[in-house]
Amino acid sequence: MSEDQALVQRAAAGDAAAFGALTRRHQSKVRGFLRRLTRGDPAAADDLAQETFLEAWRKIAQYRGEGAFAGWLFGIAWSRFLMERRKRREEPLDDVSEIAGADPQPASLARIDLEKAMARLAPAERAALTLCYAFGHSHGEAAEILRLPLGTVKSHVLRGREKLQALLEGPS
Repeated sequence: MSEDQALVQRAAAGDAAAFGALTRRHQSKVRGFLRRLTRGDPAAADDLAQETFLEAWRKIAQYRGEGAFAGWLFGIAWSRFLMERRKRREEPLDDVSEIAGADPQPASLARIDLEKAMARLAPAERAALTLCYAFGHSHGEAAEILRLPLGTVKSHVLRGREKLQALLEGPS
């Protein structure tokens, strides 16, 4: 039994300290995932992360241990993001200059370019690319997390990668 599974069992029995340990262990990845989805908006990502962990606490007994606990959390985070997006009717992005400050380091500039390009992708493409490349999930795991067919996730990854390449290379 993994450490996460042991903590989940304790949390499902009402042990708030065990759930606190799970939260501390996974909160940075969940926030990172949500930050990508919210186009770099730290306040929105933090709000959604808080909602994610509140929902996870309420539903901890429903986690059956199938797949990684982190994947289950990402699935809740994705659902929370979609619900919030439907409420707000996300507007098209014209300028993403507020995504990062002015940092003159070449590596930082490349990261800023990547974040700006990622912000221009459709949410499902951002989610699929983030899960597969940033967090190392397989296409199948990403499909489970996003509750999408495997072929759809593969298409999102392929299209997203092609769009990123075109955005980062710029006009020829």
